[in-house]
Amino acid sequence: MTEKEKAALGMLYNANYDTDLKEERLDCQELCAEYNRLMPKELEKRTELMKRILGKTEGEFMVEQPFFCDYGYNIEVGEKCFLNYHCTILDGAKVTFGHDVFVAPNCSFYTAGHPFDIEQRNEGLEYAYPIHIGNNVWIGGNVTVLPGVTIGDGTVVAAGSVVTKDLPAGVLAAGNPCRIIRNLSE
Repeated sequence: MTEKEKAALGMLYNANYDTDLKEERLDCQELCAEYNRLMPKELEKRTELMKRILGKTEGEFMVEQPFFCDYGYNIEVGEKCFLNYHCTILDGAKVTFGHDVFVAPNCSFYTAGHPFDIEQRNEGLEYAYPIHIGNNVWIGGNVTVLPGVTIGDGTVVAAGSVVTKDLPAGVLAAGNPCRIIRNLSE
């Protein structure tokens, strides 16, 4: 089994020393660097290049510069998805953004994590668990979303939060670690 196949299954895999994965990350980093060098008004070129970077896009979407990711092909964005400045996505596993998602500046989405065992960590092993962001979600500035998290439709995550666990649909959540403050229907 390849390291990429192990990653897709949520198993420990070697991202640091596997030559194929290193090459894929370098290819994506070059595309991101090219994207980040485009002039802001070059909207058609920006969209075209972002469609080459991302695994799947639907309808119109906007990704502000600068943008950073590991592989790109594991990222899916829905229609009218907006990722603001300095978005970082470590996409060793799938990261899915639904329709009408608003992500404020300086947000990070990390599918990758490392074992607590020192020897495994020093071998370059890591795991990657998918992140899913539902439709109509608003994520405030400087939010970090950790591996394996799902954020339900219509939820609002307050600025500065660190989302360590799933959030249901239709809630306001905040804090470090992020917790539910109230239902939005209240």
